[in-house]
Amino acid sequence: MIMANLDSITMDPQVMGGKPCIRGLRVTVGTIVGLLATGRKSEKILQAYPYLEEEDIRQALAYAAWGQRRSNFRSPSHEKTHRRR
Repeated sequence: MIMANLDSITMDPQVMGGKPCIRGLRVTVGTIVGLLATGRKSEKILQAYPYLEEEDIRQALAYAAWGQRRSNFRSPSHEKTHRRR
């Protein structure tokens, strides 16, 4: 899969320890995805972070999806049921 244009996503060792952030700001992709995962609506996120744009949220989700496909992610429940004895 080719990664879509994610020009809002930046990684700088001087900002949030190099974690993927939105446009060099101290807002990580993980923060945005976590808020969405807990049911926060995009509109509420944009109210809380008025310097973000709807496209930033879309790109955060796209980046997270791309990263998940590239990793060997195992869910916590998978680890519990598939532990070696």
